[in-house]
Amino acid sequence: MKHWLDPVYDAPGMGEADRWAIEDQGVPSLELMEAAGHALAEATAETAVAGPIRVVCGKGNNGGDGLVAARHLVESGYEVEVLLLWPADELSPDSATNFRLLEGAEVCEGEGALSRLPGSGAIIDAVLGTGFSGQPRSPVSEAIEAINAAGCPVIACDVPSGVDGSSGEAGLAVRATRSVTFHGLKVGHLVAPGKHLCGPVTVAPIGIPHGAPEGEAAGRINESVLELLPRRGAESNKFTSGRVSIVGGSRGLTGAVCLAAEAAIRSGAGYATAAVPAGLEPIFEVKLTETMTLGCGEDPAHLGPSALEAAASHCESAAAVVIGSGLGREQAAADFLRAMVQRVQAPMVIDADGLGAIGEDLDLVASRPGPTLLTPHEGEIGKLLGFDHSEIAAHRLQYALTLARRAGAVAVLKGDDTIVTDGERVAINDLSAPGLATAGTGDVLAGICGAFLARGLDPFEAACAAVHAHTRAGRLAAARVGSADGVIAGDVVDALPLGMTPGPVGSRALE
Repeated sequence: MKHWLDPVYDAPGMGEADRWAIEDQGVPSLELMEAAGHALAEATAETAVAGPIRVVCGKGNNGGDGLVAARHLVESGYEVEVLLLWPADELSPDSATNFRLLEGAEVCEGEGALSRLPGSGAIIDAVLGTGFSGQPRSPVSEAIEAINAAGCPVIACDVPSGVDGSSGEAGLAVRATRSVTFHGLKVGHLVAPGKHLCGPVTVAPIGIPHGAPEGEAAGRINESVLELLPRRGAESNKFTSGRVSIVGGSRGLTGAVCLAAEAAIRSGAGYATAAVPAGLEPIFEVKLTETMTLGCGEDPAHLGPSALEAAASHCESAAAVVIGSGLGREQAAADFLRAMVQRVQAPMVIDADGLGAIGEDLDLVASRPGPTLLTPHEGEIGKLLGFDHSEIAAHRLQYALTLARRAGAVAVLKGDDTIVTDGERVAINDLSAPGLATAGTGDVLAGICGAFLARGLDPFEAACAAVHAHTRAGRLAAARVGSADGVIAGDVVDALPLGMTPGPVGSRALE
C-alpha cells in the first residue's frame, strides 16, 4: 500500500488480521473481545443521555462485544438492559463466556424485548458485524426497525447492522449516532450509503500486535498524496510544467471550459489551451486571460466533425487533454467526441457531456491509443453502464470497479465518498466538502486531473491527488466565503494553490 493511502479493511481482510493475532501471535480471542467491548462502553458513556442503556445483541462475536460493554457500563454505575435476539444457548463460545460474566444487568429475550427500546439513554447496536452482506432477516430486521424508531442515541458496534462492511452497501440498516470499530477502518465506513449511516467513526485499538496483515481492499487517501506533485524550481519553465488542452464548449456552456482551463493553470500546469467552436472563440478570448484559444470548425455554436482535424492537430503536442466540458448534447458534438477519443494519443480526461457521447460503448475507450481517466457522477456512470441512478447509488464500489475494468481506464466516481479505481486498486476520498455541491465544480476537478497528468503523474495517482486537492480547496473556499452554501466553482479554483499544498500552510488553513 502506498504511503499516501491508509489501509482499509474488508471483512476477509479483517478476519485475516484477527486470525494472525490469535493463531500466529497467541493473543487470546477473549482479550480482543474484552478490549473491543471496553472501547464500546467508553463511547456509549460519552454519548448517552438520561435513561437506561440497552444493548441489543446478536448471537455472534459482535453480540459478545456488546455483552462486554454491558458489563463495563454496569460496573460504572449505569442501569443496563441486555436484549438477546436469540436464546443464550445459541451464543458463540466467546460471547457465551462473557454472558456468564455479566452481572447486574437485566436480560430480556424474545419478541417483547424490543418494545423496551423507547426511552433509552442510549442503544448499543451489537447485532451484526463486519462480515454481514445481503438483506437482514427476522429477527434482525425487526430489531433494526425498532432501533431506528426508538428516537435514542445509537452506538454501532463495528458497523451499523445492515451495512455491508466490505462495500458500504445497505438496505434496511441501523442509523447510528456514532460507530466504534476495531483496529482499522472498514470499506463500509467510507463508501455510501453505509458512510451516511455510521455517524462519526472511532477506531479503537484492541491489542492486535504491530505487523498484522494490512487492509488491502482499499486505501483511504491522505494528505501525503500531495507530495507526489512535482514542484517548480529555478530550472522550470512552462514547457516542463506541461500543457493541458481543454476541448469543449458550446453556446450557453462556455463557462465549463473556462473553469477547467483556469483550474488546470491553478493546479500547476505550465499553460493551458482551449479548442472551442469557432463562432464562440471571441467569448473565450474575453473570458480567459491566461489561456490560448483555437476556434475550430464551421458550426458557430458547437464542435462537430468539421472541427476534428484542427482540434486533433491542436492536441498533438499536449501533455494531457481534457474533453467534454460544455460540449453539449448535439449529435454532431457526440460524433466529434468519439472521433477525438480514437485520434488523440495523449492522456485524456473525459468528463461531463463527453461521457454522454460515449454512451454504453466502452470499447471505444478501451481501444483508444492513450491512457484515459473518466470522471462520472452517479447519473453519468449509470448511462455508461446501462443502469438507473438508484442502482448505482446502492452499489457504488461495485459499479466503479465495473466501469474501470470495462473501459480499461481509471474511473473517478464522484461524491462525498469519491472512489478512484483502475479496476484493481481502489482509493477512497472521504474528506467532506459540502461546498462542492454546486454547478461547475466537476469541470474544476477535470481541469485539476488534466494538470496532474500533464505534470507527469500516472493516471491513478493523478486522479487520487486531484480528488484530494479538489476537496481541500472546496473546504478552504467555504471557510473563505463563510459558508458552504455560498461557494461557487470559481471560489474553488482560487483556493487550489493552498488546497494542493501539503503540510502546515494548507493544513492550518483547513482548521
